[in-house]
Amino acid sequence: MDSLPPLNALRAFEVVGRLCSVSAAAQELCVTPAAVSRQIHLLEDYLRTALFYRRHRRITLTAAGRDYHQEITRHLAGIRRVTRTLRHAAASRVFNLRAPHTIAMRWLLPQLASLHAAHPELEVRLHTSAFPPDFDSEDLDAAVVLNEGRAPGLVHYQILENEISPVCTPTVAARLERIEQLLDETLLHTHARPDDWTMWFEHVGLPLAGASRDMRFESSALAYEAAVSGYGIAMGQKSLIQQELADGRLVAPFDRWMNLGAFTYYIVMPRRNYESQAPEAIAMRKWIESISIGEAIPC
Repeated sequence: MDSLPPLNALRAFEVVGRLCSVSAAAQELCVTPAAVSRQIHLLEDYLRTALFYRRHRRITLTAAGRDYHQEITRHLAGIRRVTRTLRHAAASRVFNLRAPHTIAMRWLLPQLASLHAAHPELEVRLHTSAFPPDFDSEDLDAAVVLNEGRAPGLVHYQILENEISPVCTPTVAARLERIEQLLDETLLHTHARPDDWTMWFEHVGLPLAGASRDMRFESSALAYEAAVSGYGIAMGQKSLIQQELADGRLVAPFDRWMNLGAFTYYIVMPRRNYESQAPEAIAMRKWIESISIGEAIPC
């Protein structure tokens, strides 16, 4: 008897388990929700085990389903990885890189020009997301993350100093004489970095009482654009707004920059990529080393 489960059902199970949604899985797989449900039922019948709890408009993994999904995800990721290696071992060299939107747009894209010039044969696929990478389940070779450089199993390269301070247009800055007056202004927050304003106010010795008119944005890039347009005051990351500071569109009214030290941006990769002797891996490591500001930190 073949001990392998139905492979189409297994693929459907991996996607539904990851997304916790039959309809979202159907969109990813380009099939109907009914087709996905049939595959899940087929797998449960084969295994003689319930893999999901089905509630009104909600589906979640059972304990057995969670354990099974963890193992299946790991093996499918390995299949994807070795398949990609074989498919692109000849002329085309593909490297999948992910970064938060603001970093990708304001720092990473300009840096990639030097990589393309040195290795035109290397195809870099840049993805954007603020979620931490999962190298075991996602088709990724490296990622930019915001942390303290200590994620287990990864090699970290620091790429930026993380210095923050309020920034705004010169017009807004002209009415600010004391730091306390910031509490009367519209502060621009970002979901990607929700604690920056709190940390900065603690740094200068003031409590932060959020104003009802504060505005919140999905990314820092949007907050910076809003600040340039005069909507309020953003918490600026010096490394990412050099152009706006240089041309005067944004200013730091109090010039009180807070360096967050080890809590900053790193390019990370699994040890297998760090130790790989594949030509594309070597090229990427050399490029990352050329743009980083510190030595590799294996964890």
